[in-house]
Amino acid sequence: MTAPAPHPHDVGADPAAPLVDLPGHTSRGRLERVLRRGEFAVTAELNPPDSARAEDVEAAVAPFEGWVDAVNATDGSGANCHMSSVAICALLTRIGYSPVLQISCRDHNRIAIQGNVLGAAALGVANVLCLSGDGVQAGDHPQAKPVFDLDSVSLLGVVKRMRDEGRYQSGRAITTPPRLFLGAAENPFAPPHEYRALRMAKKVDAGAQFVQTQYCFDLPALRRFLAVARDLGLDERCFLLVGVGPLASAKSARWMRAHVPGVHVPDAVIARLEGAADQKAEGLKICVETIQALREEKGVAGVHVMAYRQERFVARIVEESGVLRGRAPWRPSFTPRPGGEGIQ
Repeated sequence: MTAPAPHPHDVGADPAAPLVDLPGHTSRGRLERVLRRGEFAVTAELNPPDSARAEDVEAAVAPFEGWVDAVNATDGSGANCHMSSVAICALLTRIGYSPVLQISCRDHNRIAIQGNVLGAAALGVANVLCLSGDGVQAGDHPQAKPVFDLDSVSLLGVVKRMRDEGRYQSGRAITTPPRLFLGAAENPFAPPHEYRALRMAKKVDAGAQFVQTQYCFDLPALRRFLAVARDLGLDERCFLLVGVGPLASAKSARWMRAHVPGVHVPDAVIARLEGAADQKAEGLKICVETIQALREEKGVAGVHVMAYRQERFVARIVEESGVLRGRAPWRPSFTPRPGGEGIQ
């Protein structure tokens, strides 16, 4: 599979080109440029390594090369320990990728959060996803003390003020404010369903410019959510990227439904997997069909691909969906040092 050349206005298309400001943009990032050009965006979620080696991050992100517009660096997802989001973002920017910094209020107070935002922006990170975070009881350190000094809505307000007013929450001035594209998460498939679009509206009011959703395996439920969101005018105020991902088997689909908070897999999808001669191939086909259907939905600006332990299939999924339509989001330019020691 060979991806075409990146758009000339994308950061990273020419590593030597200077970063420039575009009218109406709050960041210099590739993701915001793609969305504001009206192109269907593709982002993906990086499975963070349990390692202190930079090369392990490079290996984990390699399957996404040339096929996604930005890469989410998760922040202790599922309340489990991994390499930090800030560190992963720093490594990704070094080798030409466009990362999304995730911030979980579960693990950081407002002092640490604001410091991390400035540090990440100084490293070239242009996108921030503001999350409350899963409870510690869901992860591998249930005895940990949760912070929750802020929630996702108040966090958006804090970071927006840093960017737009050049001030910390305390009111103290920031010498050089961060240039950021702000995001939030939403789950259209969790009850109470009738309030999910209203909850998203609160996040947009607080500053969210893009929203990534939980996995979508139920298109009718998503369409009901989109109808309310459009009635609220949210499709005109933010960019919605719907979560998608391949199901490896009916067994794994049942496990996700039972154990991953907020994931809804309809019985019909499980039955389709069970009836397939090759369940993994069928799971990939369902994912491709879902992306193609989402491409036609008013109010959907892109997809967020979450392929846990199936990252090698991301390029195939995106290519077969046809949503890039002849464009490549980026092509990083880097050369590993001999022996794999460090990154140039």
